[in-house]
Amino acid sequence: MNFFKTKQRTPTDIVRALRDVLPRLESTAPGSESRRKANEDVSKYLQQIKGILLGDGDPLPELVAQLAQEAYSTDLLYHLVQSLPRLEFESRKDVVAIFTHLLRRQIGSRWPTVEYLTSKPDVLFAVLAGYEDEEIALNTGMILRDMLKHEALAKILLYSDHFYQFPHYIEKTTFGISCDAYANLKETLTKHKPMVAEYLEKNYDRFFSTFDTLLLSTNYVTKRQSLKLLGEILLDRANFNVMTRYIANDKNLKMMMIMLRDKSRNIQFEAFHVFKVFVANPKKPPQIEAILRRNKQKLLDFLRDFHNDKEDEQFTDEKQFLIVQIQNL
Repeated sequence: MNFFKTKQRTPTDIVRALRDVLPRLESTAPGSESRRKANEDVSKYLQQIKGILLGDGDPLPELVAQLAQEAYSTDLLYHLVQSLPRLEFESRKDVVAIFTHLLRRQIGSRWPTVEYLTSKPDVLFAVLAGYEDEEIALNTGMILRDMLKHEALAKILLYSDHFYQFPHYIEKTTFGISCDAYANLKETLTKHKPMVAEYLEKNYDRFFSTFDTLLLSTNYVTKRQSLKLLGEILLDRANFNVMTRYIANDKNLKMMMIMLRDKSRNIQFEAFHVFKVFVANPKKPPQIEAILRRNKQKLLDFLRDFHNDKEDEQFTDEKQFLIVQIQNL
């Protein structure tokens, strides 16, 4: 008989053990034996937590519930995000997997992890701030993408000042991080349409003055993606009031007319899809109609030669429609 058989650790024990070992990563020097041992322990506990959440494809609900409850009560998720820069590569991947599985946890119509995170917005903001660290940016970007699938979390981000960090992360980081940040900006603005439409109406001036910095970027990818996103926002039925206000502004029309002549054909094409909304508006404000009438002949000459090599029936029809509208001014 084995009198020294160790007691099986419960999910609560594992979460507490992980929570206790994380501070050792902060207090030990990189490359030291103490740091190596701490990383080994963290890796072991992360694997065990992942095992409970995955459960060989059939996780036990009572064990998952114990684990989740302890994770919430110890603020484990926040501390995992804070510790990411000091974790090893595989452990970072495990943290992403743990976040993903906890965010997907559903009991009836409730999402317990989402409910917990709405009461702890610092976790969401810490995840967004991961874009400041090249080593962990793509890990936190994946976590953020899963968070933004839930309207309650997307709303917290959108209504916070932290949302206005996106242009910085898109403009001032490496190409890979910039693309990831742009993907999450787009997710924030297009996933939960009625909520976003209400936000844009209430915060129109601040949002578009910031968004203009992306439209006027010297970076080709940023400029093109932002133009495309602007077109999606304006043409979405949920944003009718926002679109009406946008196309009543002569400054916006002038910006699109300049972009129609950009040296990049792709920028021209995306600008066309915004420009057409100004022209197609049956109730053009006087200042918009005056600009179009003043430039009538130039616009007609330009549009007749615009992307004639493009084999796209819808584009051809839209272009012909604009020519007729401008002729009739």
